[in-house]
Amino acid sequence: MTEQELTELILSQQNFFSSGATFDLDFRLYKLKSLKKAIISFQEQIITALNNDLGKSEFEAYSTEVGLVLSELSFTIKKLRSWAKPQSVSSPLFCFPAKSKIFPQPYGKVLIMSPWNYPFYLALMPLISAVAAGNCVMLKPSSTSSATSAIIEKIIAQVFLPEYVCVLNQGSWIHQCLLEQHFDYIFFTGSVAVGKKVMEAASKHLTPVCLELGGKSPCIVDKTVDVEFVARRIIWGKLLNSGQTCVAPDYILVDSTIKDKLVTELCKQIVKLYGNNPTAQNSTLPSIINQKHFLRLKALCDGSNISNGKVIVANSNKYPLFNEETRKIAPVVLDSPTQDSPVMKEEIFGPILPVIPMESMEEAISFVASKPEPLALYVFTKDKRLQQKVVKMLRYGGGCINDVVLHLSSHRLPFGGIGNSGMGCYHGKAGFYTFVHLKSILKSSDLLDLPFRYPPYKNHLKYAKALLK
Repeated sequence: MTEQELTELILSQQNFFSSGATFDLDFRLYKLKSLKKAIISFQEQIITALNNDLGKSEFEAYSTEVGLVLSELSFTIKKLRSWAKPQSVSSPLFCFPAKSKIFPQPYGKVLIMSPWNYPFYLALMPLISAVAAGNCVMLKPSSTSSATSAIIEKIIAQVFLPEYVCVLNQGSWIHQCLLEQHFDYIFFTGSVAVGKKVMEAASKHLTPVCLELGGKSPCIVDKTVDVEFVARRIIWGKLLNSGQTCVAPDYILVDSTIKDKLVTELCKQIVKLYGNNPTAQNSTLPSIINQKHFLRLKALCDGSNISNGKVIVANSNKYPLFNEETRKIAPVVLDSPTQDSPVMKEEIFGPILPVIPMESMEEAISFVASKPEPLALYVFTKDKRLQQKVVKMLRYGGGCINDVVLHLSSHRLPFGGIGNSGMGCYHGKAGFYTFVHLKSILKSSDLLDLPFRYPPYKNHLKYAKALLK
């Protein structure tokens, strides 16, 4: 696709939006239902594509991607009429007689840019919200997860005309071309570095953005916990997609009195959940997306840099740590890395779990507060005061108490970051409201016209003070 062709496609979307077709709720619902049917019909192909791109098992592909998308569609279809209904609100007394309403109005032309780590889920989830809100959409999926992006293009072409919703499956070069165009809203999921470029480009047109980024999401573990329970849940969340999850537990801050016990239990759970050879071809552990990321992660856990901590492999006598052919890395625990180590300077995005002992939970809270705001935070404790303190005092996108990751599966919980981890949110009703402008309308009556608002102002002030307080 040339830049001229891209410009013409954007113009066709502008014309389609201007026609008013997407303002019809019945039309939106029909398209959402058609999208759901198409996904169900392509279900096996989607799962195969996710296996080709990331080595995901059928269960993981369905439960973390396809199933969540279908569930979001069902919820949106059920709730859309109530979300889109104009909301009546009371009018101030000094506006009497008047009626006030809030109208959710679609932005228009929306650009959605999605990443490779959950290539189906992270492309379709914002798309569902944007279509439900009445927008036209240009979707740019990741070229890194090419098999899944190709299936997404087939599904969208089957359901939508390109002037309504289209998929651009060209290489990464088109990102800059897209960002030079004028969209009415941009939704981006990806790294902090690219998110800054997206925001800079959007500022040239004063285009609003939603940025879903990442960061180092911590787990805080105090000494009141059941260590086996905590280890099982953390390992489950950490090793989803081999750690290539934006809300994966990135590192653990644990009370020093139970650190050794937790490290031992983490290793036990790795073997219990992923067997004695997780780097094998038929393992349920997904692959690292490409060679570049494989080598980056390998450098973090090969033991050559002692500041990364002691490398503890769950069962080093029975399996290799690295499998170059499958791009799989055995889960490892890094015991007590230093705060300035390479593994603590970047989001890991892999099956590597640093464990850092803390002398107190106050020290753990101070540690997190001193770092850029994470997308997620998890606290494991039976102490309700500690739970409340973490939720109240620390800035982070969202999270769980005594669990990990599951908060993003709820349609009723807005999902998004804060500060360095992003801005804006989506999922369910929050997603609908992300892709609309809330237009406020006050309808006044000519049956009564209160004179106190007009000059000349004599003793009008006493009326203003009585009404405006």
